[in-house]
Amino acid sequence: MTLRGQRLTKGHGTGNDFLLFTDPDAEIAVNAQEVAALCSRHHGVGADGVIRVARTAALAAGESVAARLATDHPEAEWFMDYRNADGSLAEMCGNGVRVFVRYLIAEGLVTLGDGEILAIGTRAGVKWVKRDGEEFAVAMGLWSAPGGEEALRLGADAAVEVDGIEGARPGLSIAMPNPHVVLAVASEEEVAAANLLRTPRVQPVPTDGTNVEIVHPMGETETPDGLVGVLRMRVHERGSGETQSCGTGACAAAIAARVWMGEGAPERWIVHVPGGTVRVRIWPDAQVELAGPAELVADVTLR
Repeated sequence: MTLRGQRLTKGHGTGNDFLLFTDPDAEIAVNAQEVAALCSRHHGVGADGVIRVARTAALAAGESVAARLATDHPEAEWFMDYRNADGSLAEMCGNGVRVFVRYLIAEGLVTLGDGEILAIGTRAGVKWVKRDGEEFAVAMGLWSAPGGEEALRLGADAAVEVDGIEGARPGLSIAMPNPHVVLAVASEEEVAAANLLRTPRVQPVPTDGTNVEIVHPMGETETPDGLVGVLRMRVHERGSGETQSCGTGACAAAIAARVWMGEGAPERWIVHVPGGTVRVRIWPDAQVELAGPAELVADVTLR
């Protein structure tokens, strides 16, 4: 089977947009060229990525991660088979997993009441998604620093050049587990000046590529939940180019900002991206939670 004649649903999380389709028994052959054509803004439908909705057990024969999850986490019935806009496979997507759950509910594949939690299979393991009214909060798992304690001590382990921003800037590598390099700039004007039509240059060159987040720390604000840090962010995503938002990138940006601030930094963060706002919470045990909206906007049928 191919995607010809398939109904696709367009959805987004703070402007990070996806095409989703249901293939419960993993019968449809999905290839990189077809995904790239679909995601083209001018020659296809247009999206930052494609998400196949398949049963974890059905993917077990061809996906080692799905095989482990089918055995160890049978509650994760549905697997988020995600591809970037260029067709390359990705570990997962923080905005995409919220849209994925919204789609499951809309298609009648699951029911999820306010406050209830759903297990979702991804190439980064099981992600637990809690419904919070009309939004969703995702337990993203553990973060790590590929550069180790030395990188955390120095606050950087890479040099990043971005068109529109003068000079090479220090960047901190964060794994969510998607690879990220986060760099800070001094003003919102510098964030806006970045030209992300060209891929930022990172040294040392990451083996598997990386997302790059340009972040302006905007201070802190008092909320009913206590002190919350505020960031402005733009992102160039590996395999997709600049996107309106990146969930794992927002998490990486909050983690990097917390590292740079040092002792006493808030555990809760508001991250403003071009497509809206998401919320990040960093727990003392290095677990991370991402919360925000997810919307479905249209259905299309491929010719």
